[in-house]
Amino acid sequence: MIRSMTGFGRDRMILNGREILVEIKSVNHRFNEVTARVPRQYLYIEEPLKKIVSSSISRGKTEVSLTITNVEAADTKIQVNETLAMNYINAMRSVNTDLGLRDDLSLSHLLRFPDVFTLIKVSDNEEQILNDVVQVAQSAVAKFISMRCCEGEKLKEDVLSKLEKIESMVSLIEEKAPEMAENYKNRLYTKISETLSDRTVDEQRLITEVAIFSEKVAVDEETVRLKSHMIQFRNLLDNEDIIGRKLDFLIQEMNREANTIASKAQGLEIIRTVVDIKSEIEKIREQIQNIE
Repeated sequence: MIRSMTGFGRDRMILNGREILVEIKSVNHRFNEVTARVPRQYLYIEEPLKKIVSSSISRGKTEVSLTITNVEAADTKIQVNETLAMNYINAMRSVNTDLGLRDDLSLSHLLRFPDVFTLIKVSDNEEQILNDVVQVAQSAVAKFISMRCCEGEKLKEDVLSKLEKIESMVSLIEEKAPEMAENYKNRLYTKISETLSDRTVDEQRLITEVAIFSEKVAVDEETVRLKSHMIQFRNLLDNEDIIGRKLDFLIQEMNREANTIASKAQGLEIIRTVVDIKSEIEKIREQIQNIE
């Protein structure tokens, strides 16, 4: 199945108290270029993330973005200074005894005193975070590849329809090409007859001239090669391998054969047909630039 170089994949999961979001998008490019945007504190994940994506594709300019949000305070914990709390309690009870006050001490009172409860940041478990990101990234890559495959199928259908048009036009050229020599013979005979007036035309010389002309304007080799290239083109479209660069080469060869036919063509109808063929080839060339 052919794949487009244009694609998008996205997945979000909550793992170990963190919401992890990975987004992947790509456009066509000659080479496999992957860039990643990750939060500063997770820069150690950048290279593994890029490797996961680049190993799944062969061409395209791809951008990966990572967002990590702590949804369950996974990076913090509360530290209780029990010694300090006990000192506060003892001090307040001593005051109560000395002044004869009612002892109504409760936990809420302790919350008012500084440094009894302290929020501290927990060191990240880098290995766990990396494993979690890899899990989300792999899911996003699967969706990303799936979209590239869907886009590739659409490209394939459109390219095949254009190949059918080209084949029908090539068949028309093959049908009309023999008429070029006959038309040339008639024009040459008329011109010589008018020039020689009442003298007899050398039929053998005329046949020789027509034969030379026919050899110069014959396009059967070009049409055969052009059809052969289209057969190879179809075979590649059904291939599971990465085919973008091979299609680039074939489209150049198809264009070369069309140019040769155009240089040899004599009839206006054939010339117009070649122009139409070149137009369809150019449309295919633009489309395959987006095939991986």
